[in-house]
Amino acid sequence: MKEGDMLKIQVPGSTANLGPGFDSVGLALNRYLTLAVTFAENWTFKPVSEEVANVPEGKENLIYKVASKLAEKHSVNLPACYVEISSDIPMTRGLGSSAAAIAAGIELCDRVCKLNLSDEEKIHFASKFEGHPDNAGASIVGGLVVGYLTDDHTYFVKVDNLDVDIIAVIPPYYLYTKDSRGVLPKTFEFQQSVKASAISNVLVGSIMNNNWELAGQMMEMDIFHQPYRESLVPELSAVRKIGKEHGVYGTVLSGAGPTILCFAPKGMRHSLRPKLKEAFPHCEVTQLEIDYEGTKSWFTHIESLI
Repeated sequence: MKEGDMLKIQVPGSTANLGPGFDSVGLALNRYLTLAVTFAENWTFKPVSEEVANVPEGKENLIYKVASKLAEKHSVNLPACYVEISSDIPMTRGLGSSAAAIAAGIELCDRVCKLNLSDEEKIHFASKFEGHPDNAGASIVGGLVVGYLTDDHTYFVKVDNLDVDIIAVIPPYYLYTKDSRGVLPKTFEFQQSVKASAISNVLVGSIMNNNWELAGQMMEMDIFHQPYRESLVPELSAVRKIGKEHGVYGTVLSGAGPTILCFAPKGMRHSLRPKLKEAFPHCEVTQLEIDYEGTKSWFTHIESLI
């Protein structure tokens, strides 16, 4: 990036788990975190939309922390930047707002410092930073990502061309990941682990075959996290009941919650969304699309914007 240039970065939000794909299955969605980056004397983050109104405006910002750590890892200088931030990803609602910020920090450092990182390197760094590869992997490469993180590598598979509608019910309250993880069991017995992983395996296989009817069954057979978190999200059981009545494939918590997603046959959004809006007037009920491109960035000369 040269003086007079602006770097634009757009990162999709994501959902994770899809039921039994706990900490390993992520899906990019068409809610976006957007940065406009120019060189400056000091690091400044300027929120320009409501969802990010309260983010830190200095070096305590998560995007800076990620970019700085990546620059340190590669022994390069990270120049100070002025960053305008906008987002329509709801914060702490299970739609990958933190993972999007991590992906944005990686992209910022990669472009400004000319690291030319591969998707594999970006996903591994993001996965190590976040602790799991699902949300961050989907935000970086788009589509559905199935991943496994080790100390040295992140193994992942990307799946495109998914034939499904997604309707989201987004409650107005926050649910912090640490609180949602706090209700989960510390250990699983061996036979319970075998059962849980078998359900997850069938979920992934059915999605790759676009067999969403079977995938939906597996989503609701999850025993990894949803039975423990259901008490934190009172809308979940009611949304699931309405979904079953209208023939959706499956209803799940998005990530750690409280957002709830209904995976439905194509076209069902037209009939299902009004029913959910009527039943949950305190929630945002919206159609979401799958983002298959992942993180995008490009340079624009500032004079061309005047």
